Amino acid sequence: MKTLNIKEELTRVSVDLFATQGYAKTSVQQIVDAAGVTKGALYHYFDSKDDLLFDIYDRILTLQHRNLEEITARNLPVEETVRLACEDVLITSIEWIREGAVFFRSQHMLSPDRMEEVKARRRSYSEVFGALIIRGQAEGIFRSDIPTAVLVANFFANPHYLSYWYQPHGPLTKQQVAKHVTDLYLAGLRPAGPEGSAQ
Repeated sequence: MKTLNIKEELTRVSVDLFATQGYAKTSVQQIVDAAGVTKGALYHYFDSKDDLLFDIYDRILTLQHRNLEEITARNLPVEETVRLACEDVLITSIEWIREGAVFFRSQHMLSPDRMEEVKARRRSYSEVFGALIIRGQAEGIFRSDIPTAVLVANFFANPHYLSYWYQPHGPLTKQQVAKHVTDLYLAGLRPAGPEGSAQ
């Protein structure tokens, strides 16, 4: 195995093992045996099994952060920016659905320090996303009768539950799911009309 591929292989087999037998029941020895490396090689890249679990999710977050920066840098109208950001989160979450499922089912076993780091990374993304919602409210495009924090949380509940219902080989493509869920979210963001219905 090439040196440059060791970290990738450790991550790959960790996802496989965590998914099939659970994070708690997977030992470091099983991970290195499956990867065909020594414990020394694992500890060269990760301080612990905890670090491996964090790294699995951090890869998704890093990708989504980078994509959000690129989307916001386009300076598009706010509703289009929010649409692109939502669709990106959903598509990347589907592309990394196995990794996401492993993390969300095991995150309660992360160390307190690592969990705080995850929360900080999520908060960093949510602050940028929330600023877009606030901008849309200021422009009269998005509703302002519901707190911004609730509007933000309402969207991010969607990607977290994808692994419970989405089938990669089912009838819906990731692009279709992203469009439908985003359409629903944006419809709920629009100000209510005189009758209390969304415009």
